[in-house]
Amino acid sequence: MRLAGRSAIVTGAESGIGKAIAFAFAAEGASVAIDYPGAPARANEVIRAIEARGGRAIAVKADVTQPRDVERLVEKAEAAFGPLRVIVNNAGIEEKHPFLETPLDVFLRIVEVNLAGVWICSQAAARAMARHGGGRIINISSIHEDITMPTNAAYCAAKGGVRMLARTIAVELAPYGITVNNVCPGAVETPMDASIEERPNALHELLDEIPLRRMASPEEVAELCVYLASDAAAYVTGSSYVIDGGMMRKSGSL
Repeated sequence: MRLAGRSAIVTGAESGIGKAIAFAFAAEGASVAIDYPGAPARANEVIRAIEARGGRAIAVKADVTQPRDVERLVEKAEAAFGPLRVIVNNAGIEEKHPFLETPLDVFLRIVEVNLAGVWICSQAAARAMARHGGGRIINISSIHEDITMPTNAAYCAAKGGVRMLARTIAVELAPYGITVNNVCPGAVETPMDASIEERPNALHELLDEIPLRRMASPEEVAELCVYLASDAAAYVTGSSYVIDGGMMRKSGSL
């Protein structure tokens, strides 16, 4: 097992990509703490599913934009499973509006969750990891840390911030044995992209932009996260790993 004995946190793991990551980590031997911001029902379903497969997991109510909540999340993960070794910053939101019509409160909320939340969780996790000799920070970013998406400027701005945050703290945290990397999916079969699948014309247009002619599965994204959390990626830090079926290459992005 590639993650045997590791204690991990996966934020936003009650559905979609985060859920797949929690399952993949547990299957590889990690003990997993997941956070949920509201009602516990879906998070508890994930925990029960992991335990049914012989894994170890707990759910902790935590808002990633609240430092005290995140500190408590780290404390509970370590109390249950020992020194924190991996965090996956997966929690995120998206809300599309034309730029000229985007309310300021929408922009601030998206940046708060998608960028400030990554900062807060990474800082709390890194402080714990530094005390214990190192660890792995993995951010679920997006191809939109590099390429534009009209009507989604707030989301793109936040993900661009995650790119530079990861690159900068990777340098700062390297002396502590902590690596920092981004995973950048394109279109993934998750609730966030469900509306596209319900509109055949929109789905056809999307697939025309993907050389492999399909969306990724959450499990494919999870497998990349397993690699970055494993010993095989011990010398990998400060990088963004694109998993998009060739979408960025077709767009002409560097």
